[in-house]
Amino acid sequence: MQAISHIVAATDFSPAAERAVYRAALIAKQLNANLSLIHVAHPLDLYVGTELSFGSQKQIAHMQQSTNISQLSVIADNLKKDFDIPIEIATRIGLAHAEIASYAASKAGCLIVAGARGQHENAILNLLLGSTATRLLRSANCPVLIVKNKKVSPYQQVIAAVDFSEGSRAVPTIACTLAPEATVETLHVFDVTQEARMRQIGLDDEKLHLYQNSALMEVGKQLDKILAKLSDNRVTSKVVTGYPASGICVRATELPADLIVIGRHGMSGFQEWLLGSVSKDVSQVATCDVIVVTNTKLA
Repeated sequence: MQAISHIVAATDFSPAAERAVYRAALIAKQLNANLSLIHVAHPLDLYVGTELSFGSQKQIAHMQQSTNISQLSVIADNLKKDFDIPIEIATRIGLAHAEIASYAASKAGCLIVAGARGQHENAILNLLLGSTATRLLRSANCPVLIVKNKKVSPYQQVIAAVDFSEGSRAVPTIACTLAPEATVETLHVFDVTQEARMRQIGLDDEKLHLYQNSALMEVGKQLDKILAKLSDNRVTSKVVTGYPASGICVRATELPADLIVIGRHGMSGFQEWLLGSVSKDVSQVATCDVIVVTNTKLA
């Protein structure tokens, strides 16, 4: 995939968004990348009621937009002082995830950074449709970093979760890029659902044992190839057995990790909306930052 050269940080001015914005600035400084701050106002946020004339409503909406721009400008000025980086600001009106994804799509080599949950998000809508961050994972065509850590500092321990699919090819490289000071564990979860399926079709214990040994040897070879290609002594490998999403989250707690990098792939569309995916489950359950990498080929 293309090298990251532009960071888009979404903010609704909440404390969670403030942490996301500072994380975005830290990454922009680290990568010498451009940084954009974007705030998306929902149309209903600018609606002030029918008791006012159309002209008055339009004026108040304009004033609200001006206030949003002023708030963004203050944040940008503070970040410039703290990180000495150039920053541009943008405001949009519409659905947050759609507008943020559209804005990022106009920039080359983009990474979106967002808080796990916004200040004004509706709990019922989140249950039905997912948070803005979750919906961004479905709609964005670039990597998305969901910020959960309470403290914003350089990453120290990272999990690069790989399943050897096309979607996880870029994961170890991005982990090393975003965390130059960290130890990176390349993690593969040996999926126990395969064992259950094989038992269902009548595979006996001996044959199942042979399959597991063969599969684990192949996993080891694949991990060795990744480490050899990276040629970075900060990178180690680990294999655990379990269900992928829970296995990744449990391992992140054990280390503990402050960042998980995972590929986005597998089910799409209505199936994913109904059943979920490993990347979505990890982004929701993990207590540390999570970056979901799109299913794109390395440049």
